[in-house]
Amino acid sequence: MPHDIHIIGGGLAGSEAAWQLAEAGLRVRLSEMRGGGDSTPAHESDQLAEMVCSNSFRSDDCEHNAVGLLHQEMRALGSLIMRAADQHRVPAGSALAVDREAFAAEVTCAVKQHPRITVARERVDALPDHPAIIATGPLTGSKLAEAIAAETGSDALAFFDAIAPIVHRDSIDMDICWMAARWDKGGKDYINCPMDRGQYEAFVAALNAGKKTEFKDWERDTPYFEGCMPIEVMATRGVDTLRHGPMKPIGLDNPRTGRWPHAVVQLRQDNALGTLWNMVGFQTKLKHGEQVRIFRSIPGLEQAEFARLGGIHRNSFINSPKLLDGELRLKSRPNIRFAGQITGCEGYVESAAIGLIAARFAAAEHTGERLPAPPPETAIGALLGHITGGADADTYQPMNVNFGLMPPIEARTRKADRKKAYTDRARAALAEWQGAINTAPATVRAELVEALPLSAK
Repeated sequence: MPHDIHIIGGGLAGSEAAWQLAEAGLRVRLSEMRGGGDSTPAHESDQLAEMVCSNSFRSDDCEHNAVGLLHQEMRALGSLIMRAADQHRVPAGSALAVDREAFAAEVTCAVKQHPRITVARERVDALPDHPAIIATGPLTGSKLAEAIAAETGSDALAFFDAIAPIVHRDSIDMDICWMAARWDKGGKDYINCPMDRGQYEAFVAALNAGKKTEFKDWERDTPYFEGCMPIEVMATRGVDTLRHGPMKPIGLDNPRTGRWPHAVVQLRQDNALGTLWNMVGFQTKLKHGEQVRIFRSIPGLEQAEFARLGGIHRNSFINSPKLLDGELRLKSRPNIRFAGQITGCEGYVESAAIGLIAARFAAAEHTGERLPAPPPETAIGALLGHITGGADADTYQPMNVNFGLMPPIEARTRKADRKKAYTDRARAALAEWQGAINTAPATVRAELVEALPLSAK
């Protein structure tokens, strides 16, 4: 099928972009190298929108949390990714977590069955001369990465991203562990493994002494992203660092003692059946044998069976504030847009959001129109603004969406009410923007409302 625009990369951003363009009436070719004889060090399947590191989209609180607000905005904009996430969510307290396999299967089916999308299992090694969106993510193929670097005149920035282990539920000792969410918010959605002081300090010592994956020469100077720091790297920063990070015990009363433990390891449900549980915050570069030995020293995990052990891979992104214009076009080759993690946004939902807005810009351009950028008071507008010039190009690093990317609230507001003020302002700004552009047909809006959870209607 001839195409109007070419999407390179079938992750969350590429899948969302393809869907948005097709829904706008454009013919799309979506190129994904997995399934065509190529893969990556982190992916396990050839499904579109495969979630690699975690099954969580983080907080779904649209009143007090920036990422929850982004969820709400994407639902309002007809996001395929959010529709699939809502359909395949699993218990995770106030967070939105999904059954990863069912979620990826849902997105893959929707994209492949769309009459205006052709999915091509192929690797693209060169920058295209036709209209395209590059959404190859943090694991961009080496030849395409070289082509991008050659075009931009500089090497792509890079950091390491680590993957957390997954444990079989029936191998966890629930005579030691218990189920609860922090401060009892959201129900008993996490499995909690308690540690006393001696157990915790021995665990930290084991992490520090454990054998780690060796880096290749070209990887040695690549920095980690602070939001996805390997647990053993955190452990080197001080004996109590983990107790104030992923192993913090506050708000978790052990029902067997009535007190908070010295430290806690939490596991979050990873699939709809509840048979697989992800070790929260335990991304690691320990060697596999060391992971089994050290993680089985955690109370309740002495007999743990691992469905997947942790791993590490290089995660590359471009210097977007320097290279891209306000509509995500490469300044030197404006037929090409970038979207997703390769732009330097961090997180599943952020990547999909940039895929969505890149597609909206491309669709408008195809019809000879110009789409105004979403307001900076919105979550998606703030994220876009950060990527396309709001950040300092000299110190640019991956960033999750947060209220700090938005213009400050001018009216005097109590600290306790400030987050709500941001989200209220954002909703009003998004509604005004949508009203002005009026891009969604009534049938699409009706289908979207039916797909929303009751709390968001």
